Amino acid sequence: MSPDEKPDQTRTSPHADPDRIQAIVNARHREQLVGLLERAPVWARDFADLRYEWRRLFSELFGTFLLVLVGSGAPVLDAATHGQIGRVAEVTSPGLMVLAIILFMGAVSGAHLNPIVSIAFALRGDFGWLRVPGYLGAQLAGALLASMVLRMTFGDLAHLGATLPGAGFSATQAFVVETILSLGLVSTILGTASSAQNIGPLSAFGVAAYIALAGLWSSPVSGASMNPARSLAPALIGSDLHDLWIYLTAPPLGAVAAVAASYILRGPGGDPGGTQAARGRLPEPGHSPGPDRHCR
Repeated sequence: MSPDEKPDQTRTSPHADPDRIQAIVNARHREQLVGLLERAPVWARDFADLRYEWRRLFSELFGTFLLVLVGSGAPVLDAATHGQIGRVAEVTSPGLMVLAIILFMGAVSGAHLNPIVSIAFALRGDFGWLRVPGYLGAQLAGALLASMVLRMTFGDLAHLGATLPGAGFSATQAFVVETILSLGLVSTILGTASSAQNIGPLSAFGVAAYIALAGLWSSPVSGASMNPARSLAPALIGSDLHDLWIYLTAPPLGAVAAVAASYILRGPGGDPGGTQAARGRLPEPGHSPGPDRHCR
């Protein structure tokens, strides 16, 4: 190296200070993240501020309502129109809806939209356990509301879009597939989210693509629910609890496996500095607080 050349400050040895490595990573991604939340209102910018939790709960209710309305509504309308929707549209429309929801209100509640997502964030240490019951209640309320709208509008068609093992497939096969699908979904979310928030195009397109892909290859086996609220609501409103146990047990099992895989891949916790970087602020060296440190 000549005297005029400066060493690459971004290169680190295997024994480099972990805090310095994290600061370098944050700096590299700062330009990509800085615009996500800089214009957002206070309840979106400070995800740990519980004074605005009611906005987040409404966001979860509204988002889950839209997701279940599309996810359950596609098979209902397919039955009502004698097959005009088709399986490809049925399985890709929930992914497109999730993409839209993350983009238009992911910064408010994090766009969990699924009980196993909220639980996975809590297990990973990114989301306070005290907030989990509220999120789960809002998600279930939104799902029930969507199923009631479908029932009142179109009647009890296609079991209100309930997820059931497909013809020729056993409950065991559906359970295994749902567990694996949920493992992949939660792994995708944990890997693309900023702490406990699904925000920005990276998360939106990654999660949407996975949901569509999962449905394309596996919906004939289990319905590709991956969401207990999405399966429970039409079963309750339609009074058909047949094989519901699959969709209440397999997704949580897959979520726990995803958290374990995330720990192996990245260590404990998610990206505690991600939201701060998105707001244009980097954590002080040696200080990396979790996003929900005041509400666990």
